[in-house]
Formats: sequence, structure tokens, C-alpha cells
Amino acid sequence: MITRTGVHALAALAELAKLPHGGYVGAAELAERIDAPRNYLGKLLKSLSQEGILESQKGKGGGFRLARAPEAISLYEVIETIEHLSRWNGCFLGRPRCSEESPCAVHRRWGPIRDTYLDFLRDTRVSDLVARSASSPADGDGSGRPLDTQPQPVPSVEPFHESN
Repeated sequence: MITRTGVHALAALAELAKLPHGGYVGAAELAERIDAPRNYLGKLLKSLSQEGILESQKGKGGGFRLARAPEAISLYEVIETIEHLSRWNGCFLGRPRCSEESPCAVHRRWGPIRDTYLDFLRDTRVSDLVARSASSPADGDGSGRPLDTQPQPVPSVEPFHESN
């Protein structure tokens, strides 16, 4: 559900969260670290800086860094600036009026999915990305137990049939 731009933004912030306190990294180096196009990432970082998520400094030793502690930056805050998630409150099918009292055909199925996804983004911090990426597969979740790498069953979803 996150666009490629959103994925690049989160990867960049996870890298920036690993910097020593007060450190900066340039857009070109960051692009190389996360395997993103340089010019594209530079524009994205500038945008995140304008939104107050990053700080930038020009000149030697400059670049970008997080504007706040990684624990203080939610994924929602980052993705909202790129994908405008706040617009997801509207009807999935684009109806001007859609509510529990007057739902569209998918309202009751989409609402819980949307809410769970948005809650995940609100509750997950940039620091969570760093903590997870720092664990190796052999360490699993850092507890010393390996991760369960067996495929998990996918819950079945009933097909949508529009009623007249």
C-alpha cells in the first residue's frame, strides 16, 4: 500500500536514524546506501525537510539528519507528507456520502482494513525500523530465537459481488 516513494522515504529515515548524534549525510551518499536514484532522493529529502521531519545543512560536512529523535517520528507522519493519507477518510468508491448509516458496497469491509493500516502507521516509529533492520535473521527478534520463516496461511477473502 506504500508507494515506491514512501518506501524510499522510510529507508532514508531509517539510515538517518543510525547517524551519530548531530551527524549529517549527503543525499548522494544516502541514495547509494538505500539504492535510490540520487536526484529523486534529493528532492524527496528536501520535501521532508520542508515538512520539519528532516534538517538540512549546506556546505562541507552538511547534508540531512532527522529533525527529532527517531522515537518521535511516526511512519504516518512521513507517509502523510508523500501520499496524503488523511484523504482516505472518504468513500473507497468515491461516493460523496458514505457512512455506517448509508454505506457503499464495500464500506463495512474496507473500513476495518483502512483503520488497521493507518493505526499501524501511527503506532510505528522510525526507531522501530532501525531496531528491526539491526536484527539479523539468525537473531530473529533479538531474543536469541530464530524467526519463524515458514510461510503463513493467507486468510481467505470472499469475492466482491455487487448487488443491484
